[in-house]
Amino acid sequence: MISGKELILATKPFAVEDRRKSWYYTLSTLFLLVGSLLGTLLMPNLALRLVCSILAGLFTIRMFVIYHDFMHHTILHKSHIANAIFTVFGMYMMAPTSIWKRSHDYHHKHNSKLFSANIGSYPIATLSKYKQMTPAERRKYLISRHPITIAFGYFSMFMFGMAVKSFRSSPKKHMDSLLAIVIHVVASILVFVWGGWVAWLLTIIIPYFIPCTLGAYLFYAQHNFPGVVFADNASWKYEEAALKSSSFMKMSPLMNWLTANIGYHHIHHLNSRIPFYRLPEVLEAFPELQQATTTSLKPKDVIACFRLKVWDPESNQMIGLKQMKLN
Repeated sequence: MISGKELILATKPFAVEDRRKSWYYTLSTLFLLVGSLLGTLLMPNLALRLVCSILAGLFTIRMFVIYHDFMHHTILHKSHIANAIFTVFGMYMMAPTSIWKRSHDYHHKHNSKLFSANIGSYPIATLSKYKQMTPAERRKYLISRHPITIAFGYFSMFMFGMAVKSFRSSPKKHMDSLLAIVIHVVASILVFVWGGWVAWLLTIIIPYFIPCTLGAYLFYAQHNFPGVVFADNASWKYEEAALKSSSFMKMSPLMNWLTANIGYHHIHHLNSRIPFYRLPEVLEAFPELQQATTTSLKPKDVIACFRLKVWDPESNQMIGLKQMKLN
């Protein structure tokens, strides 16, 4: 059994892409996404258009995780064609390259640090810090982690959290965020004017709501689950944060395909240079990685994740509102 930095080094042979596979998975997913979006407008009846709309949302999830791998320089690095494809896709998702890379790289470098983990992630307060908050601060904190907020990730995480907030914080650095918002609003208006509210619902709302909601929840549950561990900055270690503060989300083969294996999140945090299509291979190769804390998309696991509100250092666990009242 190996651990710590030795485990990271042991995974390095897997941090090599198969360029042909990377292109195949990228282009095939893009083809499916574009085709399903066109189907929401061109299919001959409403039922088929609805099917295409749902499929577009599901294929967007997969494309976003592939985009996420590209931004880690894990696949298709230094390809001008890939860079053009993913730059456009980042704008389409209102998560343009400038803000996504900056916030997500920070998240990887500071995952589960109590006093800086909220950048690029959901905020975490200790029990004592929560008790010191004003009522307004408590409401803001709880709203940011509320199931409704996550369900409306289209607005809360992507449109506002990624695009609007980044542009407001630094207009010069994140001009692409403003452009993404403008393009999205103009496209929405054009679809509505040209095709009416049904076309708008099928081409814009559903294909965005599905991936944004699931994406917002996955990002939440991957670092807010029963058994998660947080640490202060002094005692934080990268490899421990990867294995103890990132979940292994068990999914069906279909969901693993649709989410491009993002459920193997503890391995991704251990070594983000491992391509998404090699993550199951790594899990199989290392028994140490098979011992990660798991969660799933089953209702009981989703509810268990949502119940967690603050970090209690004394019991070394995340606790809910009922437990908070007892402390």
